Amino acid sequence: MNEKTSASKDQTTAGAATKALVVGPYPTRARPSESGAGQGAERDPVARLAEAVGLAEAIDLDIVGEIGVSLHDVRPATYLGKGKVEEIAETVKAAEVELVTMDCQLSPVQQRNLEKAFGAKVIDRTGLILEIFGRRARTKEGALQVELAHLAYQKSRLVRSWTHLERQRGGFGFLGGPGETQIETDRRLIEERMARIERDLDQVKRTRGLHRKKRREVPYPVVALVGYTNAGKSTLFNRLTKAGVLAEDMLFATLDPTLRQIRLPHGAKILLSDTVGFISDLPTMLISAFRATLEEVTLADVILHVRDVSHPDWEAQAADVESILGELGLSGEAGTRILEVWNKIDALDADRLAALRIAARGRKGADRPSLVSALTGEGLDALLERIETRLAEGRIRLEVELDPADGAGIAWLHAHTEVLDRQTLADGRARLVVRVAPERFDGVTRRYPQAEVRAEASSRRRAR
Repeated sequence: MNEKTSASKDQTTAGAATKALVVGPYPTRARPSESGAGQGAERDPVARLAEAVGLAEAIDLDIVGEIGVSLHDVRPATYLGKGKVEEIAETVKAAEVELVTMDCQLSPVQQRNLEKAFGAKVIDRTGLILEIFGRRARTKEGALQVELAHLAYQKSRLVRSWTHLERQRGGFGFLGGPGETQIETDRRLIEERMARIERDLDQVKRTRGLHRKKRREVPYPVVALVGYTNAGKSTLFNRLTKAGVLAEDMLFATLDPTLRQIRLPHGAKILLSDTVGFISDLPTMLISAFRATLEEVTLADVILHVRDVSHPDWEAQAADVESILGELGLSGEAGTRILEVWNKIDALDADRLAALRIAARGRKGADRPSLVSALTGEGLDALLERIETRLAEGRIRLEVELDPADGAGIAWLHAHTEVLDRQTLADGRARLVVRVAPERFDGVTRRYPQAEVRAEASSRRRAR
């Protein structure tokens, strides 16, 4: 009997069998979302509640019900009105709910009061996202970033919301000075741990910088996938790279960034990067904690904004992603590196797909999206050609003639340039057509002063 009880407790702790109720309190009039990222109130309440349920399911909660609430005013004490709190409390009691997830950002006081009223644990949207990230982090870097964000969240909660924080410590050794309150001790310990993690992440940042420097020495452009969570980035990544990255129909299936090398249609190699998905009201502390990872996005040569066109709220999702990219400095001129990819066209009916194709053709040049299905592969060849065309903009073509015995020279060109074509001349010499970024042009011409610039047309002139 005791063993059974213990096993049940372990299962509940893991979250696998925890009975949960999802509550979506959404304002009836338009106002900015709590985090300032995107316009949360402009989103469809039904789609928002479905997303909230998806978040809860991402940590294997047993969802026993979902309740949408039309919110006229936020109550300082309980967020919800008194009548709605009592109604939800009855549902919690009847269904023996252990956890209530509130799809909003609660103050510590609101969280405490709701827990008292419901007689169950209450977690808000930020806490739920942090819990998901904590479970999904697989690398040391990812775990550090999640812990940093979680500590920042905990620190914001230390406002005497719990009675154990109101007692005083006596000041025994390193546990605290004379008369230091428990809340002060907790805050100090959290700040010390955060400082240690930030030092570790600084080291991660320096290591990433070294890796990027090495990559710059080899002419492999970086193409980064970004988009709303569950937009199909990992499925697209797997289709293009033949990798085995986790790709499931769940929110935040990917957390740790992944890099793979692929070849474009004309043989040029690129590094494709899969990154964590974005979401509306993404906690600010998560954006800050993952800044080292997101630098891979900000420094990418091309950014593919993957959008799920089958989702009813896909326009609002795009606005949320664009808002976060703006926070990362990817707006204005930097935003010209972004190509839109309209994914999941396989999930559309014929009329909807035809309408989207017309809408896509109505956009000009670089603003025109690529319509693809990462699941079936439709449209991916055209997408790769667009990536190749975009990367070629501003790059310089050179023609180099080498002695066929100069194996080292030919290998150097393959390692440091994009070799587009190779021909053997009548006298046995090798003629290579290569493409280089402007910043590598001088290095190539110093090594091969005989190199000639090759224009897109047939005319050529000697490089100077």
